Amino acid sequence: MVELGTGNFPGNAHCNPDELLENPDKLRNFKCAFENRDMTISGLSCHGTPLHPSKKAAREAHDVWRKTVLLSERLEVPVVNGFSGCPGDHINAKSPNWVTCSWPPEYMEVLDWLWNEVVIPYWKEEAKFADSHGINQIAFEMHPGFVVYNPETLLKLREHAGQSIGANFDPSHLVWQGIDPVEAIKKLGKENVIYHFHAKDTYLD
Repeated sequence: MVELGTGNFPGNAHCNPDELLENPDKLRNFKCAFENRDMTISGLSCHGTPLHPSKKAAREAHDVWRKTVLLSERLEVPVVNGFSGCPGDHINAKSPNWVTCSWPPEYMEVLDWLWNEVVIPYWKEEAKFADSHGINQIAFEMHPGFVVYNPETLLKLREHAGQSIGANFDPSHLVWQGIDPVEAIKKLGKENVIYHFHAKDTYLD
């Protein structure tokens, strides 16, 4: 199996949605290239920052996300991988604000605004969009710097945005946060929300 980047951080050198969505012959040849080699596409990856305070950065990431959903539908790939994104701390912010502590109390005010006014509404809408195109597995990598960075935040977003939200489980990002990946697998496995997995050889320096 192979996971293919469609833009944003992974780039689109191996899978360009603009080319494939606009050209049925290219799309057909693309699918045949995998079938002829007895290979399967495990997921399409568009890791980006669709909630970035910069409207330009957010729009670009959002556009890649939506095109990736459309391409997943055409390729019959059930999983779209990505990041949850991270807004700023208010409507006119210029940079993302990754809040990870509950004190002083103004951090909780930021966190409440961030989740309830930006993150949950956005992903509820995008989950509906994905579902309308037959994609019901949106797999987030739990990565520092984004609102979904551990099992708790992943399950919180799933609770509010819908059952299509799950994990693209990359143990390396958990290890360097001090999270036991085996315990994380148990927690997420109980909920049946691991939709994609990155197996890695690593060592700790």
